[in-house]
Amino acid sequence: MNSETEIENSKSPIPNSKEKNLARLKIVAVIFTILGAALFAYFIYSVGWRDILRGVSRIGFGGFLFIQFLYLLRIAARATAWKLSVSEPYKLNVRDTLPAVIIGEALSSLIPLGVLVSGTAKAVAVKKRVPFVVGLSSVATENLFYSLATGLFICLGAFAFLRSFELADGWIWTIDTLIAIIILLIVVGIAMIVRQWHWASNLCHWFYNRHIGRRFLESGRAQVRQFENLIYGFYRQYPRRFAPIILLQAAYHFIGVCEVWFILSRISASAANFYTAFLLESISRIITIVFKLIPFLVGVDEAGAQFVSETMALGAGVGITVAIIRKGRILFWTSIGLIFILKRELSLSEITKPLE
Repeated sequence: MNSETEIENSKSPIPNSKEKNLARLKIVAVIFTILGAALFAYFIYSVGWRDILRGVSRIGFGGFLFIQFLYLLRIAARATAWKLSVSEPYKLNVRDTLPAVIIGEALSSLIPLGVLVSGTAKAVAVKKRVPFVVGLSSVATENLFYSLATGLFICLGAFAFLRSFELADGWIWTIDTLIAIIILLIVVGIAMIVRQWHWASNLCHWFYNRHIGRRFLESGRAQVRQFENLIYGFYRQYPRRFAPIILLQAAYHFIGVCEVWFILSRISASAANFYTAFLLESISRIITIVFKLIPFLVGVDEAGAQFVSETMALGAGVGITVAIIRKGRILFWTSIGLIFILKRELSLSEITKPLE
């Protein structure tokens, strides 16, 4: 009798805390998206849609195409960095990684919590060229380099912003705390790779031994271990690739600053300097990271740009106009990404598996 009860209990579904957390995140994402849309409408109303339209019109068709070209260079930089992050005997070419990066960025921008499926989407997009686990681990390796370069870029921008302008004590404390957290995360990340801490696979074993998600973890924990070994093995095998990958990630951010600089030169001659563009782009990176769960960063991107432009006394609508023009660029490349998804007949259920 007791054995039968145990069998029945083993068959009964065990509450999946991950699914519950994802459900909560989806609700938060929807709420934030609605608030962001309201915030976006407020900024359009406060600045005046005519003034914003006037600024956008100064870009012109040729300027819009040039902005798309600059972003293509940025995508190419990350696609090349990803190519260099693949371990032998496997190999990916830029013609493989470039469309995959566009697909990942499109999904990341389009759907709430898209950041959770961006990496999976890239790996799925190249699964005919390399095994899925290899593709996913190479994406994770490239993301580690990207996170390092982005963290340093944000710290530099936040430090420059903090030291260049008079801010309220609350803002000073917030920015200092942000810098400290980023530096701490960078140090921990480097230590994890150097010391090869298998936190993810050990956590999977911990769940498995407590009968949590055993059906998935029966084979999944071995894949997670392989995933970690591929990342840590890359650190040991290819130290000479580190400098090129970091330089490519730095180029990604540098071209982003050039994009803002170009937009400023078209809409406001007084604000068209590289330092202003650097500050606007660094704040934009922070907002992108913190509010990535909101599709297209609607509202919050404009809020951040407005904060910087007002602090720097650039004019009420300059920051918002820059954010709206760049949002047009995001919409353009998102549509290209969706075309790639349809052309390759990728399975959305497979891509969005982390959200299920």
